[in-house]
Amino acid sequence: MTIYRERMAPPRLLGIFAHPDDEVFCAGGTLAVYTARGAEAIVCSATRGEAGQIRDATVATRRTLGAVREGELRDACAILGVDRVSCLDYRDGTLRDVDRAVLVADVEKILGEVQPDVVITFGPDGAYGHPDHIAISEATTQAYLSILATRQPPARLYHSHFPRSRLLLRDRLAHWLVELHERFKGSDGFAQSLTLFAEESTSLRYARDHIEVKWFPPGLYLVEQGEPATSLYLILSGQVEARQDRPDGSTEVLRRMGPGEFFGELGVVEGVRTASVVSLDSVTCLLFYPGKPTLFAARGSDVHLPSIVEGADGDDGPAATTQIDVSTHIAAKVSAIAAHRSQFPIHPDMLPAGMLQDLMGKEYFVRVHPPIPPETDLLG
Repeated sequence: MTIYRERMAPPRLLGIFAHPDDEVFCAGGTLAVYTARGAEAIVCSATRGEAGQIRDATVATRRTLGAVREGELRDACAILGVDRVSCLDYRDGTLRDVDRAVLVADVEKILGEVQPDVVITFGPDGAYGHPDHIAISEATTQAYLSILATRQPPARLYHSHFPRSRLLLRDRLAHWLVELHERFKGSDGFAQSLTLFAEESTSLRYARDHIEVKWFPPGLYLVEQGEPATSLYLILSGQVEARQDRPDGSTEVLRRMGPGEFFGELGVVEGVRTASVVSLDSVTCLLFYPGKPTLFAARGSDVHLPSIVEGADGDDGPAATTQIDVSTHIAAKVSAIAAHRSQFPIHPDMLPAGMLQDLMGKEYFVRVHPPIPPETDLLG
């Protein structure tokens, strides 16, 4: 994304989104990159996010959530170097029902006041189909095009883009766990934090895992020794026991595990389960699969039925025209995510830096205007 407008003042980026926290996932690293270079950045949220789920009851109630999330937005933007933050007075969850002409007029007013060099908003798919995201994308695009003739030269309009990744969190986590010198056990809140992080990462296509939370009754074999390894487990509640069958027919108890501990990582790395894991009481786990589990999976070391189906992932829409390397600002991006405490009560350092680089080291956009001219010469 080359900011091309020549002006005496620093170049100016404007992000227009639907909710607090959208700014981080759509363009958090990009905002940090350009503000570090001296650009100005402005973020406007159409709502205060008061209809969001409260994921940390210690920081907000339903009555206070809108004000809390606006404050979180300001804190996150400060981390990213954003100069100005504002929220419009639309209610969360209602943007698709708002008179489109009114919403467009409000966005036109913002564009006129800010006079940006670059405008960033959601793509037409709203990242993952959220109606508010789609509505603000359509309104911002329409407002931009309606005032385009009055801008000389016009600003650039970019839609944020989330291409489908081939990266598996399952594999990255498994290799990290196997390489540790001591067996990992997450601190209080780690399981919740990773669950939220994994869900958001897969929703936004940073990773392609199928994520599922499952409950298991007492006395059930969660995995069996010798079977192909497809999934990684993180215990959310309850206790399990790892058992290994010996050649002489005896069984050795290897360890007991509880909340915040993983199992199955060695199988993922080596391709086969080297021990069985049995639930000792009611157990809930977060599972990472490389694809959607089938409805007809069988168990055992000699089974031939597939347990995972890795089919077509669907249409990603237009290809990205612009890729921004934000790898030097990953820490700021993750800290900004964590600043949205009511939605993402995560610890910025809960995962290795290299894994975060793999997941979020690049941000992608589609340039809507000015359009990129079609090529007529491969060597031109």
